[in-house]
Amino acid sequence: MNDIRNRPLRVAELIATRSDDEERGPAVFMFPKDAADRLLNEGELAWVYGPRRHELATVILDDRVKKGDVVLRDLVGSAPSEVVRVIKPDLDTRGRRVLA
Repeated sequence: MNDIRNRPLRVAELIATRSDDEERGPAVFMFPKDAADRLLNEGELAWVYGPRRHELATVILDDRVKKGDVVLRDLVGSAPSEVVRVIKPDLDTRGRRVLA
């Protein structure tokens, strides 16, 4: 099953910020249609699953990013041309809890 909400995206660019930069922190810049396909809105948090790790990042919609690509800011688990998945967190389903 090829779910449109889980389609892989190519990392087009990585942005690393400095501590004195005004705009900083983990973010994923996406084409608006790619975000809409994943039910993501501007400013929401999304999981970015890369080949080595996964992190939460703020979604920023940007028409300059090509469809099927993403630009990552301050996320260290990916490199340019690698494939990542951007997924909306499931906040409605409770995780398993172990009661002792």
